[in-house]
Amino acid sequence: MRRVLLVAVVAALVAATTVAAGGGNRAQAVGPTGGPNAVTDWSLVAQNVISIGRAPAASEVLNGLVHATMYDTVVAVEGKYEPFAVSIRRSRPTSVQAAVAAAARGVLVVRVPAQAPTVESAYTAYLEGIPDGHRKTNGIRLGRAVAGAYIALRSDDGYDNVVPWVQPTPGPGVFEPIPLGSTPVDVRLKQVRPLSFDSPSRFRATGPYALTSADYTSDFNDVRDVGRIDSAIRTMEQTETARFWSDQTMVQWNRAVRNIALDEGLDTLESARMMAMVHVSAADSAVGCWESKYYYNFWRPQHAIQRADTDGNPATIQDTTWTHLINGNHPEYPSGHSCFTSAVTHALAEYWGTDRFPITVTSSVTGTTRHFARLRDPRREVGRARVYSGLHFTKALQDGELLGKRTTRYVLRNNFERTHGHDEDD
Repeated sequence: MRRVLLVAVVAALVAATTVAAGGGNRAQAVGPTGGPNAVTDWSLVAQNVISIGRAPAASEVLNGLVHATMYDTVVAVEGKYEPFAVSIRRSRPTSVQAAVAAAARGVLVVRVPAQAPTVESAYTAYLEGIPDGHRKTNGIRLGRAVAGAYIALRSDDGYDNVVPWVQPTPGPGVFEPIPLGSTPVDVRLKQVRPLSFDSPSRFRATGPYALTSADYTSDFNDVRDVGRIDSAIRTMEQTETARFWSDQTMVQWNRAVRNIALDEGLDTLESARMMAMVHVSAADSAVGCWESKYYYNFWRPQHAIQRADTDGNPATIQDTTWTHLINGNHPEYPSGHSCFTSAVTHALAEYWGTDRFPITVTSSVTGTTRHFARLRDPRREVGRARVYSGLHFTKALQDGELLGKRTTRYVLRNNFERTHGHDEDD
């Protein structure tokens, strides 16, 4: 995202003075906060209102925007880290709670207008819990200023564009909606401007296997055997795994990451930084993933298996009765869930400085909880889960994971670093 300095624009709202400290790029130990903070509170509000009527990828683009806004707001109050896109200097005593609430509210009422009454109700109730006075007033002014800057920066991001679905000429390897005649999910995302760079095609995946290749045949046979709705090979445990990861992905991962902030006792600043690192990375990975999807327009296993007699590969056997366990109505390659999960887990590994960080994930679909000893473990499980679901060939999972990793690496190498020239204790 283009960085802006808004000192002159918002001078009437927030007096100017630099607030900054620190150096480096890793998380530092922080004491327990004893409970939720403004960032975790408003992350939950954002999660709940954004996800209504939106698919996971479209949800995460807005979720990343809200978390970037909260991060820059907290940095404006507390310093220590470089802002992501909006830098506002302030000197007056400021309530970070009021600032974060005003910032999140300011983005949500504009970008999620159908849920504006719910957001306004939450905002009013939240402010009532903050003591009146100059700190509260200054916080509200600051939050509004940061939110206004983000709304202006993203006014031409393409998210609200109407992008019609145009069916490519049907044929071997060509995606067609499931069910036929329906409109695929999130066609508009292929042209949305990412949060941290200009082109959604910057990290485009390399493409699916050729239909006549041995690698494609291997992937074809794998998903044919274990992804069928009535598969005699897929175990009950594998079916449970497929269902576990069929939750709304943005909600599932936001819930997990928010719980990390709470369980680890992160303060407001570190909660803002960790969650922004995760959600900006995931948002930009989602945009890149959908650009790749609609660039390649590769068919789903259901049509691939039902129409295998047309693919020119004598080693793939047609089965006109084959139906997936779980459906996804957008092109197969690359896997959206793998892009998303890769971004989340690689961002967490960067924040904590290790892959050996335990994580707990819950599913509202199965009502169960899973514990993972390492951040790589969910990536591996998600990969197989999408094959068990009949949704993907393995190549789409591998390349989706790589796209998420490459995008996240770029995002985090260029953002969220400590400011320079000050001691950590400033």
